[in-house]
Amino acid sequence: MNVIDLPGSLDQRALDDLFDEVGRSGERKVLFDARRVRWVDPNGMVGLLAAGSVALAGKGGQPRLQLPEHPDVPGYMARMGFFRAAEDVFEFDRPPPRRAEGSSDVLLEITAVATNSDVHAIVDRVQTRAGAILSRTLEYPPTATAQFSVVLAEVCGNIIEHAEGPGWVAGQAYNWQKRLGRHVLVLAVADLGRGFRGSLADEHSARFGDRWGDATALEAAFIHGLTRFPDSGRGQGIQQIRKQVRKWRGAISIRSGTARITDVPEWDDSLPLMDGMEPFPGAQISIILPGRDRDER
Repeated sequence: MNVIDLPGSLDQRALDDLFDEVGRSGERKVLFDARRVRWVDPNGMVGLLAAGSVALAGKGGQPRLQLPEHPDVPGYMARMGFFRAAEDVFEFDRPPPRRAEGSSDVLLEITAVATNSDVHAIVDRVQTRAGAILSRTLEYPPTATAQFSVVLAEVCGNIIEHAEGPGWVAGQAYNWQKRLGRHVLVLAVADLGRGFRGSLADEHSARFGDRWGDATALEAAFIHGLTRFPDSGRGQGIQQIRKQVRKWRGAISIRSGTARITDVPEWDDSLPLMDGMEPFPGAQISIILPGRDRDER
């Protein structure tokens, strides 16, 4: 059995190590030891679902998940709908807590995306909550709600258009007082489809020749706006999302295959491009939107 020890903070910064360890597991059964986890965000939960699904597909049997020992963490994961989404992926070391009934301050619980109707339902469901979070918590202008809805629809639609397979999306707002000194909104998306390289290969791989790979494909889509469509003006969602997130001084990062590309704002220290990691199917997208500071209001 291959044991993967999860860190105390399971967030965007922890995912590449998690994906790499799963990629090295091969056909061995995997145990995800989350007992030390004291903090998990939408990226961590969606990424853990994706990693567990890869381990399940590796034919080593259903992966096992040891739940966090900190009493607050499993309850929050239940509130985010993690255990409902994970019941066909993991076996658990103990019965997970049941999801509490009633209203929630979560922007978007973990939601499966498999069809275009799923995308429309997600956007309709979160518009009111998103408006409240963007205006009251992040202090964005009223026009931001419509723009965020477009971003949400595009990242969810990416699962349908490019992955051609199911995926998950989740979102929540937090107070990053220690790290950034303000509130942020974290939006996480992941799928296990063919990834950017596979999606763009038929239309664009020949022009890049020997340079074609996961990093090149991400740069082509993220920076240059290349799409799987031969005609210009179609499917430029990723490049447009990047431009909108940059206007909000946010961060957007995409992992696909062996590479990750990030549009790095001034408050972050991530590397803009990483390559040579373990192959990981599909794509994982993280968007972090910070609240406006006094100079921006």
